[in-house]
Amino acid sequence: MPVPMSQPYILSKPHPYGMSLSFALAPLADPDKAMHRLARGFESDWGTLAIGEPLTRKLGHRIPGLRIFPAMSAPGAGVPSTQQSLWILITADSQAEVFDIFQKLSHLVQPDFLLADSIPTFIYNGRDLTGFEDGTENPKGAKAAAAAVVAKGPLAGSSFVAVQRWMHDLKHFGTLTPAKRNAIIGRRHDTNEEIENAPKSSHVKRSTQEDFEPPAFMVRRSMPFVSGAHMGLEFISYVAALDTFEVMMRRMAGLDPDGIADALFTFSRPVTGGYYWCPPVRKGRPDLRI
Repeated sequence: MPVPMSQPYILSKPHPYGMSLSFALAPLADPDKAMHRLARGFESDWGTLAIGEPLTRKLGHRIPGLRIFPAMSAPGAGVPSTQQSLWILITADSQAEVFDIFQKLSHLVQPDFLLADSIPTFIYNGRDLTGFEDGTENPKGAKAAAAAVVAKGPLAGSSFVAVQRWMHDLKHFGTLTPAKRNAIIGRRHDTNEEIENAPKSSHVKRSTQEDFEPPAFMVRRSMPFVSGAHMGLEFISYVAALDTFEVMMRRMAGLDPDGIADALFTFSRPVTGGYYWCPPVRKGRPDLRI
């Protein structure tokens, strides 16, 4: 039997263009047939495919560690849950290719899945739309694999992913002085150097991976988006266990004992949130035998 491998765009950077899609299972769909079609038809070079707890529940199965994304609430820092059954990130070298893959994917998932949400994404020179570098603390090589991919057991080769859409108020962010912007992020915009005495509310201070026990290492493959007047970051974080992301999100939301929320919330807010399981790949197809 072929050795399971992780889906290619978990440990490799996505192409410059993408589309983040979430789907609900249609009310009259046969979940077993839907999974069979996905397993036979989805090509791993299209992007990343992941399934949510609502779908596994319909199948009568349980993926250890998979759960519904928890809504969180703290003063000035709401974190919503918009959990769906299926999430797919298309990634390609051009918008035309993204469209072509989307057309193929639409034929594959219909009528079993209903499109609940979509957003076109792109790579912005390795930066968030604020102009700050994104993914600076991503582990590399074997450390990335250890952080993002289940190493052994029945789930070997698979990953979990947390997906959130952060909506930025760039107009407000643009009114701030460079010093205030740097203080929010905890890094200097021009050099990406971490500010040693940054405020405790800075993003760096709230999300330093080594500050958690155990360390909360994850592989971020986030992509910016612009849709009309709405713009921000489609936050995509691959982990070997969802607890890794959740402890960090709780700290960012101000739910740690110190009650300090991440300063990101002063100009940005999450409007979606979902947890999904990314099956391993065998022979170029997702292994959906659960």
